[in-house]
Order: sequence, then C-alpha cells, then structure tokens
Amino acid sequence: MLATTGIFENIGTRFLIFTKGSGRRFLVGLVFLVAAPCAFLPNATTVILIAPIIIRVAKALDVDFIGPMVLTVIVSNSAGLLTLVGDPATFLIGSSIGMTFIQYLQRVSLGGLCALFVLLPLLPLVLKDVWNVHRQLPPDLKPEPVRQPLFTALSLAVLCFMVLMFLFGEQLPAHVVPPAVAIVAATMSLLLFYRWKIEPVEKVLKDVDWKTLIFLVCLFFLVQAFTKTGILRYLSVSLHAWFGTNLLIIAMVMIFGIAFASGFLANIPIVAAMILLLKGYFVESELVSEYAMAAAFTDWPEATLRFLWR
Repeated sequence: MLATTGIFENIGTRFLIFTKGSGRRFLVGLVFLVAAPCAFLPNATTVILIAPIIIRVAKALDVDFIGPMVLTVIVSNSAGLLTLVGDPATFLIGSSIGMTFIQYLQRVSLGGLCALFVLLPLLPLVLKDVWNVHRQLPPDLKPEPVRQPLFTALSLAVLCFMVLMFLFGEQLPAHVVPPAVAIVAATMSLLLFYRWKIEPVEKVLKDVDWKTLIFLVCLFFLVQAFTKTGILRYLSVSLHAWFGTNLLIIAMVMIFGIAFASGFLANIPIVAAMILLLKGYFVESELVSEYAMAAAFTDWPEATLRFLWR
C-alpha cells in the first residue's frame, strides 16, 4: 500500500537531508531507519522497500552501496529479535511456549537491542571508507510530495492500529493474538485499495511472494515427516545421555548447532525442528511432564497454522 504513495521516495530525500553529506550520520541513521520497521514487519518486505532509499543516498554521497546494503541485511535480522512478530522464527518459539507480545518485550527484546547496539561501535572499523566521507549536498534539496495524502494517512493509520493491537490485543476481554491482528490489518488494507482504486486488488495479490510461501509450507511438511521417523525423539534421548541436565552445555550446543545448520538451511524449519527436539529433551530430563509433552505435540499443527496465517 505505502509503496504506491511515493512515501518511500519522500523518506529517502529526508534521510539524505538528515545525513548533511556525512558518512557517519548516514550509517548511524541507517541502523535506526531499518530497525524501526523490521521490529514489526517482515524483514524481506522491509528491505525490498528500503533498499532503493539506501542505494540512492549512497550514490548521492558518492560511496559504494554494497557495504551499507550488507549492513542493512544485518540490522534487519537483528531487529527481528526486538518483538515477537519481528521474525517468523521468534514467533514460532514464542507461540510454542505461550509467550505474549508484552512478555516477549519484557524478557527477550533486550537481546535484540544488544544485537543492534553492538553494531554501532564497529561501524568506523568495518565501513571506514563510508564513515569518513563528507560531501556537499545541493542547497535546493526538497522532499518529493506524497501522492494521495488522505490515502497515505489512512494507510499509516492501519499500520499504527496493527502495532497497537500487537501491544494490547491480548489484554482485551476477547484476546486478539498477533496472527489475527495481521489478518485484520491486511483486510483493512485491501478494502482501502479497493475504495481508492489505486490499482486492482488482483495486482496486489499477484505481488505476494507465493513461491516463498509455498516453499515454507513444503518445508513444514518435511519437518513433520522428519518428526514421524522418530529421529528427533532419538536425538532428544541422546542429548540427555550425553549431557544430563546441564542446561548451560545444552544451551551452548544448541547455539552453535543451530548457527551452523542455519548457514546452509532456512532457519524457520530448523527452528521448528529444534522446538520439538528440545521439548523431547525436557521430558527425558523430567523437567516437564509427559502430559505437557503430549500437549506440545498436539499444539504443533496449530502453531504452524498460526505462522502460515501471518
């Protein structure tokens, strides 16, 4: 919706003005420009929309845009840890343990902040060529006007409504979970599109990345089939046999094991499989009951459907 209004071109010009021709202001501003939307919106969509802004500003400052674009990717992944809905993997984990949006902010979001702020002192070292740049900008630089101002305002209102419902929807008398909020916001967006007739709804639906969605669905099928073989149960028993109930060692094994596997495979199915493996380990270690384990496996299809709806 917002891409059709020209608001990103407007933001790009304002961002260029903000840099004042300084490479350091460009890099620091990039971190916050990317992190804010990636905390609530899918990383891939956000990067696709923001990438032209980054490239345009980099060209205006006469620097290579490859370094800032790599930084954009790193920031978007780190910002996905800020909220429960920032990344599909965090949503899968949060839903598997019944964590609400507010609980995630209280207990986990600090890790996302650390992942972001650790980047700031590294910028002068890693992107030295961009950091030390200073260029003279044209004095008559002005933001382009936004097309369809009322439509843009309503689109931003839908976005704000979605964020507020993420924060407080589960505290309402009738609990509204994040996937339901996303569906409601998407429906409101389509209704606005239909009302203003900016472009056909059919074109909007064609723009959806169906190939990636089908790819993820098939990966979930593969994880479920992999689970039925009993290999995950065997690995859960093996973890207990090797490390007992030493949770620190188990945590380190998980960190390095998942990090290695995610370098070659999509992280979403890996997370889905690891959730089942760890639940099996907790039962084997008698940290949770067999009944809780059965409930976890029963709730697994529901958690998968929640992710797919989102």
